[in-house]
Amino acid sequence: MNDALLRSLTPSVLGILVRRGADFAAAEDAVQDALVEAVRVWPADPPRDAKGWLVTVAWRRFLDQTRSDSARRRREDLVDEEPPPGPAPDVDDTLQLYFLCTHPSLTPSSAVALTLRAVGGLTTRQIAQAYLVPEATMAQRISRAKRTVSGVRFDQPGDVATVLRVLYLVFNEGYSGDIDLAAEAIRLTRQLAAAIDHPEVAGLLALMLLHHARRAGRTAPDGSLVPLAEQDRRRWDTASIAEGVGILQAALARDRLGEFQVQAAIAALHADAPTAEETDWVQIVEWYDELTRLTDSPVVRLNRAVAVGEADGPRAGLAALAALDDSLPRHTAVAAYLHERDGDLAAAARLYSEAAHKAPNLAERDYLTRQAARLNAGRGR
Repeated sequence: MNDALLRSLTPSVLGILVRRGADFAAAEDAVQDALVEAVRVWPADPPRDAKGWLVTVAWRRFLDQTRSDSARRRREDLVDEEPPPGPAPDVDDTLQLYFLCTHPSLTPSSAVALTLRAVGGLTTRQIAQAYLVPEATMAQRISRAKRTVSGVRFDQPGDVATVLRVLYLVFNEGYSGDIDLAAEAIRLTRQLAAAIDHPEVAGLLALMLLHHARRAGRTAPDGSLVPLAEQDRRRWDTASIAEGVGILQAALARDRLGEFQVQAAIAALHADAPTAEETDWVQIVEWYDELTRLTDSPVVRLNRAVAVGEADGPRAGLAALAALDDSLPRHTAVAAYLHERDGDLAAAARLYSEAAHKAPNLAERDYLTRQAARLNAGRGR
């Protein structure tokens, strides 16, 4: 069973059902049922046309659902419109679905959560981690969003800002998570940039390209995580860096600064440095100050503490870190790094070990465990 194939087909199948008159919540449920059926049936009897099979089964599930509720009479005429046998039309509805999921009837946070779950292919747990909330809380938020849009006419698509946030979260999960969605997020952002003249769309595209350009250097041949300062910069994609920097410079020239442009500027400073030692940390701190003004995000403040530690010394970084909630993801790892820089190896080893137990994925856990072991071994000599 090819899980990647099922994920890639989900948006277009969902779009076909919505265009045929299904409300979004019912369509999403029907598509999920069809995916479950595919997992059960395909290993023994794979279809010649996977997309057509999913459309047919999902449509039948939708009709079954609508016959059993109060909308049966209103929907009954749709029975005659069941998709005919044969290949389904090859239409990419993904970006349109992103806009439809950000319907004005939803709050921005609910719209993002619904889109990530229904179109982006992320699990409820992955979305909860991105939002820094418990999984149960996120499950309730997604369920409320589905109820809100159930039966709503999708003639008022959501705004660009919410779509950008969804694309950014999808890219981040694809960049560091278990499901590779980064290339898809870049593809959709390119489509959006071609359709909309908006500096923040350009800023997000530049940010994605600059991060993606460093992807080959993020892991060692054995799969272990390589931190930015230790990456082999010869493995970075210079063409993507040049494209990202060019897009960013054009966006910044319009003097309509937004958070994605600022993040891209920080990424560009990292990408421009020939070595880690030559990174312009003072300018990076200035950009983080700007980003804090725009977002007031605790995660941004955490990253700023690291930059302050590099620009002004580890004790300045620890002072900035002390003002933040120590329950923030990666707070303990940052504290460990800054304590090591400050020469307190015992505290650093203890904090690296604590951070390893809190790590969101296996690669980070292994890296932090190795850091703790390295310091403990050094102290034992």
